[in-house]
Amino acid sequence: MKKSLKVIGLVAAMMFSGQIYAQNLDIYKNIEFKMPQVTETSFAANTVSITQYGGVSGGNVKNTEAFKKAIEDLSKKGGGKLVVPRGMWLTGPIELKSNINLHVEEGAFIVFSKDKNDYPLVDVSFEGLNTIRCQSPISAKNATNIAITGKGVIDGSGDAWRAIKKSKVSESEWKNIVKSGGILSADGKNWYPSESYKKGFESSSSFNVPDKISKDELTTVKDFLRPVMVSLVGCDKVLLDGPTFQNSPAWNLHPLMCSNVILRNLTVRNPWFSQNGDGVDLESCKNVLIYDNTFDVGDDAICIKSGKDQDGRKRGVPTENVIIKNNVVYHGHGGFVIGSEMSGGARNIHVSDCTFIGTDIGLRFKTTRGRGGIVENIYIKNIDMINIPTQVIGFNMFYEGASPVLEDGQKQEGNKAPEKVYAVTEETPIFRNIYFKNISAVNSDEAITLFGLAEMNLKNIVIEDSQFETRKALTIVDADGIQLKNVKLKYAEGTGATIYNSKNINLSTVKFESANKPVVKVLGNKTGAVLLPKEVTSDKNSLSIGTDVAKNAVK
Repeated sequence: MKKSLKVIGLVAAMMFSGQIYAQNLDIYKNIEFKMPQVTETSFAANTVSITQYGGVSGGNVKNTEAFKKAIEDLSKKGGGKLVVPRGMWLTGPIELKSNINLHVEEGAFIVFSKDKNDYPLVDVSFEGLNTIRCQSPISAKNATNIAITGKGVIDGSGDAWRAIKKSKVSESEWKNIVKSGGILSADGKNWYPSESYKKGFESSSSFNVPDKISKDELTTVKDFLRPVMVSLVGCDKVLLDGPTFQNSPAWNLHPLMCSNVILRNLTVRNPWFSQNGDGVDLESCKNVLIYDNTFDVGDDAICIKSGKDQDGRKRGVPTENVIIKNNVVYHGHGGFVIGSEMSGGARNIHVSDCTFIGTDIGLRFKTTRGRGGIVENIYIKNIDMINIPTQVIGFNMFYEGASPVLEDGQKQEGNKAPEKVYAVTEETPIFRNIYFKNISAVNSDEAITLFGLAEMNLKNIVIEDSQFETRKALTIVDADGIQLKNVKLKYAEGTGATIYNSKNINLSTVKFESANKPVVKVLGNKTGAVLLPKEVTSDKNSLSIGTDVAKNAVK
């Protein structure tokens, strides 16, 4: 009887909505925390085409008013599907309302206007700070039950907004960029799309916020205030399923303080040289699924955020209850990333069955003093990586700052980088209880770097059943409770493991594969309770211990 009632309820829902997007319940299997089932979107059985509201394809006529009229009319009818058929559709900003499914059919190409006058200045949050920037090409605020679906392409015309560094393109590309117009920096190393952009850049001491000029002067640097392409703020029941999102002015997809979010079957692209050309930045959201997507972008690919510094701590909303599965990342500064704007915290995040090909860093964790926030209960497994040019797994608590790690070639004593003592306050970031399993990387530069803070060590980081074939191996600095279980480190250069001012370190089952000696270097007067493989401790040439390390600190 119960089963019959469920079937009747499902049929009734389908009759009412006309548009239900089935959820793969297998996505919830083998999750390490209690994950609520994400509520799916459903829409009324009303379908209209943009052509019914005066929409004209061809890429020469702006369809801004047609989109606005169609969405308003559909909203008055209780919502439904707005179809964008095959063709090129030029438009200014599109604002979604509750119960609207923007359906971009295969062969449809929405391209946003390059006219900056189409994008008014609005209050936003960008890079974790409350600020003012241009309106996003696609936006929704406090909407419920919204979707962007279909197999079409959505292009943000980011090439009209972005500056370009000469060092990031070929000589022929640079010549073509300069010929296109715009302004060069005084040293000729940077190209700006306009004088307005250049003024904004020169008026900024914090990279993306022109804080050297007054609020009243922002209109004079409008071109510099690049928007994210898709801005969803305070929305519930969000579905992005199918389209290609590309060429964004800044970040591609930015759900902020949203709940019940599903991102699947997406292709997210940006030129590799695009500054702030992130894939998706999930900020202060809860109950989220991100699966079966492909990313090839200019900055971080899949990034978890929760606000920056005081603004983020005041908001106090973590990103939590997130499942990320079956994604492929090509270029990106990081494949999966937490930070650096994580002042509201992040917890209960599962990442599995992903492939990273040539991302700058594979699994990237970054923050700095001043952020605050707690990142905990992160579970990552079954990740395959190749051609990672820096770290496969990288923790950097000194983002935008310097680390006290000893570089290869420095002496064990008398040449340590200085460490200033800082008090622990609400501005101190905390990273703890982070678990990795079945991580595989080949043809990459460095396996693992774990850089904590002297006043707040990285805590309880576990890596197991993993193998790395890299140029360099392992560095641990200011960490407490690091375990590598059944891990193979095959490396070509340097020391297998450098441990500095860290305690409760268990590497006893690590297999080091290299002819280099020493295999392990232990330094720092705060280091203690280090367990190493017997083949390392029994060979004096394999183990180097600094004179400031306490007696019996290494076993």
